Amino acid sequence: MPRVIVFDVNETLLDLGALDPRFERVFGDGSIRREWFQQLLQSALVATVTGSYSDFGTIGGAALRMTAARHGMELSDEDQGYILAGMRELPPHPEAPAALDRLRDAGIRLAALTNSTEEVANAQLSNAGLADRFERILSADTVKRLKPAPEPYRAAAESLGVEMGEVRLVAAHAWDVAGAMRAGCAAAFVARPGMVLDPLVQTPDVVGADLDEVASLIIAAGS
Repeated sequence: MPRVIVFDVNETLLDLGALDPRFERVFGDGSIRREWFQQLLQSALVATVTGSYSDFGTIGGAALRMTAARHGMELSDEDQGYILAGMRELPPHPEAPAALDRLRDAGIRLAALTNSTEEVANAQLSNAGLADRFERILSADTVKRLKPAPEPYRAAAESLGVEMGEVRLVAAHAWDVAGAMRAGCAAAFVARPGMVLDPLVQTPDVVGADLDEVASLIIAAGS
């Protein structure tokens, strides 16, 4: 039975929608933020599959330039920096603080595991007011392999002093859930609007519409 819950950060705990005004200012269309993040994930997955590595922020910058080029734009360094700086200031999803508190009060150990660098992750969660709820804030950057490769999940379990089967990843991304489960962890899927599970991957035993529902299901199941 999982003893430790490890949370993905971007989109799972923090609301990327807060970047939309920055994309509106630079691109004239806030919805391009979704296109950029999908390109970021694609570029990260390509790097991981092909055995290359760049930190998540570097990939994010490259994905931003690709997105600009797709729209016939040449992005200035100032505009790129303006958008990427917003990643450090993302607010939590409204239900996140209380859901984390409920899980911690139930005696469950909490950690975070993100593809962002440790420095960025600490800044993100501190600025969002969530950092003190986690015993560890862990980054895939430490093993130079991005999720959903197995190494970050294994490193998280080792860092937390537990076996893989004692870890449950909570994420709003089907690819993250797949990576964790195939690495030997349990998982919980946060089915935020537009997020769906991959039918080619085993469905996790916990699926909820938001972190509040996920927390309730985990507590009811005893973790």
